[in-house]
Amino acid sequence: MDHVNHTWTQVFILAGFTITGTLQPLAFLGILCIYLFTLAGNLFIIILVRADSGLFTPMYFFISVLSFLEFWYVNTTAPTLLHTLLHGCSPISSAVCFIQLYVFHSLGMTECYLLGVMALDRYLAICHPLHYHALMSRKLQLWLAGATWVAGFSAALVPASLTATLPFCLKEVAHYFCDLAPLLQLACVDTSWYVQVHGAVIGVATGCNFLFILGLYGDILRAVLKLPSAASRAKAFSTCSSHMTVVALFYTSAFTVYVGSRRIHPEGMEKCIALVYALFTPFLNPIIYTLRNREVKEAMKRVTVRIRTILKAP
Repeated sequence: MDHVNHTWTQVFILAGFTITGTLQPLAFLGILCIYLFTLAGNLFIIILVRADSGLFTPMYFFISVLSFLEFWYVNTTAPTLLHTLLHGCSPISSAVCFIQLYVFHSLGMTECYLLGVMALDRYLAICHPLHYHALMSRKLQLWLAGATWVAGFSAALVPASLTATLPFCLKEVAHYFCDLAPLLQLACVDTSWYVQVHGAVIGVATGCNFLFILGLYGDILRAVLKLPSAASRAKAFSTCSSHMTVVALFYTSAFTVYVGSRRIHPEGMEKCIALVYALFTPFLNPIIYTLRNREVKEAMKRVTVRIRTILKAP
């Protein structure tokens, strides 16, 4: 990595992935297709929830909020990934780098809180069905959704602002976007204290939310097992399976990168793991919530019929 003579780096260099030969255009086209499908899939869910009255429920409201979040989440890192795949090492100004760092972690923390809210919604629907609609009013839905965004963007201020105040003696970021660990490696000073603070903030936020979700699903499991028929138990589990899949994908990758020890990661492994939570999870979420969901399939049929009726009208 290149040294500079001063302690404030005006431009960083994103190293990206080292791919040569025929694999480079294939990797670029593959990532581009995933990126475009991710944008289309999440926009599709947002529009479908807005267009079909059968999906005017708290669960689908929160799913549409998640899709809106994922739309911007993937837009935070995918363009720089595509640029590094196409052009190799790419310069990025320090201001843009720190903005990317803050927005990426803000959206990640917001998703962490939102997944907890979605688990709470399933808990109230299954464990308190008679009071569900009274408890989960439209006002509360909006308040909970707004609170996740405020909490996420507030929590990310600590690690992002601390990192931005560091003096940097190196400028080559061993990643395809500006993330905490690769930036800390470029600092001129000992960053062990910063690592501890970052781990505490991110670890407490993700850990507490994960335990909250586990506790809610423990109560859901007990309530479902008490249902009288196998059909009712299967229906109750089906409403939670998609959410549990998304939670597993999100927290497995997040804990591996931000909470686990960095010493156990082989060189370059963090970039590969980052692809899971920064690209593939937003790509898979629309698939998980549509292909495995009967209500969404029925809503798609109703909207399709309405569109055909409109197009056929004179």
